[in-house]
This record gives sequence, structure tokens and C-alpha cells, in this order.
Amino acid sequence: MVIGATGQIGRAAVTALAGDGWEVTAVSRGGGRDEGWPAEVRTARADRSDDTALAAAVGDGCDVLVDMVAYGPEHARQLTALADRVGSAVVVSSISVYEDDKGRNFDTQGEPDGFPEYPVPLTEGQRTVTPSEASYSTRKAGLERELLASGEQLPTTLLRAGAIHGPYCQTPRELYFVKRNLDGRTRRVLPFGGRSRFHPASVHNIAELIRLAAARPGSRALNAVDPDAPTVAEIAAAIDAVMGVETETVLLDGPPPSPTVGDTPWSVPIPVVCDMAAAERELGYRAVVRYADRLPETVAWIEERLAGRDWREAYPKMFQTYGDLFDYAAEDAYLDTLGA
Repeated sequence: MVIGATGQIGRAAVTALAGDGWEVTAVSRGGGRDEGWPAEVRTARADRSDDTALAAAVGDGCDVLVDMVAYGPEHARQLTALADRVGSAVVVSSISVYEDDKGRNFDTQGEPDGFPEYPVPLTEGQRTVTPSEASYSTRKAGLERELLASGEQLPTTLLRAGAIHGPYCQTPRELYFVKRNLDGRTRRVLPFGGRSRFHPASVHNIAELIRLAAARPGSRALNAVDPDAPTVAEIAAAIDAVMGVETETVLLDGPPPSPTVGDTPWSVPIPVVCDMAAAERELGYRAVVRYADRLPETVAWIEERLAGRDWREAYPKMFQTYGDLFDYAAEDAYLDTLGA
């Protein structure tokens, strides 16, 4: 059973599991189905925040429960309450649960000297934030802690995803460059010398990890990222190539000059690059795609979603998360100062 089946990862996961011979029930709030799913995939309607509805969807039980939308410790308890009817679970988490050896993490990055200095590559042995209700990261950490503690009751594989990309993404970082190209912006500002690296994760690679974990139950936390971690400058150039445009890049040695100039969704002063050796060792994982392989479909999806719409309407979560990414007046004013 796949909870959150019509989301960006869920669609790919259902396809991968069905292709591996599983009898799949795709659960979502709307009860819909993806046109690419095999006809034998069943669908069910349930809001995962409704304990009764979720329990009814599980019914007499399932061998594997895959959860795309588990968030906090209450969702962990919801899953463990169904353990007598579920063989094992695969739950999507986030690399944002990590913190460095000084206690810095994604929640502290806005503070002076607050960005974490993670080891490169980042392994699953790195410490994680203290669970609390304070943020997305601390709630994910609470989810993880409760599920890992219930390993004998409900063996769970936690997949710590990086910067997820692919169709149906609600917060695609690629939007930053796609929209600029559509708007005819011929210059861009990249801080930190364009060397920022924030490890991407394709929905297809995450789906492959889910497929493998479903067949190999266990209690574990694994990174879930692509085999490569391109720099922000490389990502921008790759998007330009897909869209057939040429852009001049202004590289800055330091941070963004202001919150609305050059502060891309990838702009981090320290690389965030994850190691996949544990997944390779424990699941026999091999990536099925590289970042550039699926970039054309990602760009096409964003272009279609933007067509005739304000970007804040098309991607409201993107605006809530990052604010105004396209303050062209502020950017032009800054570029004018460089020209002077």
C-alpha cells in the first residue's frame, strides 16, 4: 500500500512496485490514479491524518506500507498502531534531519556563522537534530526516532531524500532558472562562486530505493540522492542547454548581496553532498538515472505549469518557502552598480 500515491514520488513508486510484481493499492486524498500506472493498480481514498480512514484503507493488512507523507511523531505512532496488520514499512524522510558536530543545521543557517559544516560526503552516521515541534526538520527527526525505536514491532526503512526533482514537484528548485529564461533574463548572479552543491534526488531513484527496500525489510535510515551532485552553475548551464538559451553568469565570491539578488534555492556556502554506500551495501542499490537524464522532463513540466499563470499561483509552496525569487528590479539595480 502506497500512501500519498498521487504525489511526485508516489507516482513513480507505484509504477516501480507494480513493475516488480507487487499488488499495489494507491492511497491518496482524492483517490485518483496516474495514467501511466498499470490497470491492475487499485486505488483508495483516504486522508492519512484521519486514523480511522487510514486503518480502513489498510483493511486486513498489507505486506509493505510505503508512506510518502509521514511528517511528525504522531504519524509514526499512527503507523505503529497498524503494525499487527503491516509486514514492514518504507517511509520518506529528509536530509534536513542532519546537523553538524557543532549543533548547526538547516534551521540555524540564517544565523551568523549558522550554516552547518557537514562532512563530504555526508553519511547516515552523522548526528541528527533533537526532535521537537519547532520545525520541519525537528519533526522529521521525531518521526524517524519513533519508527526506528519500534523496529521489532514494525521494521521500517527511512529514506532521507535530498533536493527532490521531477514532474509534479511542488517546490522545484529548477524553477529559479526556468522562469528567468522564459522571462528573457540574459544575466544572472550566483554567489559563492557558483560552486554551491545541494545534492539532488530524482523521483525515479527514490522509487528504485523504495522498490528494493520493499523486498528487503529492515530497520534502517538511508540517504536517498542521485549519483552526482552538480554545482549550481552546472545546473544553470544544463537548464540553459535544455531550453536553448545563452546566459551570462556573474559570479560572486561571497554570499548573496541581498535576499532577493542571487539567493537561489541551491545557494549554500558549504557543500551538502551525501554518500550512498549504505544503500548500495544493504539494498544492492544502483541509481537508475542521473540528474541530467531527467532534466528535460522537469523543465517541460515547469514550463507547462507556468503557462499563462503567475508563478506564485502555480507554485504557492515555492513562494512560501523562498519568498520573492524574481525581484528583477533589485537585481538590475545591483548589476548597474557592478557596471559603474
